[in-house]
Amino acid sequence: MAKSILLACMMIVTGSLAALGDDSNAQAPIAPAPIATDRPSLTDSSIVVPLGSLQAENGFADILSQGQWTLDGPETLLRFGVLSKTELRLTVPDYFEPAHGTTGFGDLAVGVKQQLGPVSGFDVSVVVSLSVPTGARAISSHGYDPSVQVPWSRALSSKWTAAGMLSMYWPTENGRHNLTGQTTFLIDRQFTKRWDVFAEYGGNFPERGGPSHLAHFGTTWKLTPRQQIDLHVGVGLSSAAPDRFIGVGYSFRFQAARR
Repeated sequence: MAKSILLACMMIVTGSLAALGDDSNAQAPIAPAPIATDRPSLTDSSIVVPLGSLQAENGFADILSQGQWTLDGPETLLRFGVLSKTELRLTVPDYFEPAHGTTGFGDLAVGVKQQLGPVSGFDVSVVVSLSVPTGARAISSHGYDPSVQVPWSRALSSKWTAAGMLSMYWPTENGRHNLTGQTTFLIDRQFTKRWDVFAEYGGNFPERGGPSHLAHFGTTWKLTPRQQIDLHVGVGLSSAAPDRFIGVGYSFRFQAARR
């Protein structure tokens, strides 16, 4: 499965570079869509970044789990629009600094996101990713870990939006994959053109181990149409979930190639 995902990424890159270099269907410039990020919610955005755009989403989180404190950053996700409804994704390894224990970088991940919507008022996408064991010995999973995510969203009114995501993960634990399902549900309220807040539920259901439930709240502010800052907090609702976490982030987008 890992080889299939990497092969698909290579095929998309090859075809997209040719498309970006073809001026035969050049059109007049259009106003850029406002930035839409996967962070800070657990639920990913249901749309892709515009064709030729490079988007960088970054942040830091302070996490307390099982009585152990950890600082996590820079949480960098790079997203590049290679087709009108397709993007390539690179999750840069995070650096983990616990209060007690080994510090170091986690694993790198690559992926592809394909937008399927809008369909009957819903925006829907599929994200396929693969984590590669590049991290520190004490932090890496030491396995090639695939995942599939299906984020969706629907506008309820001009101010309210409902969204969610269904996911399957195969993290390597003790030398073998532990199939884990995840479900999220989010309600977002837009107060101004630049400012919105959300409330979210997230649940993980592993094949081995107890379920994890948490409540998550956050807000985003668009500094410009292509820049955003965010703040979010979460509280665990079960023993397997983190006790609590708080995070901040900054994301930006720019046109890296001709449309």
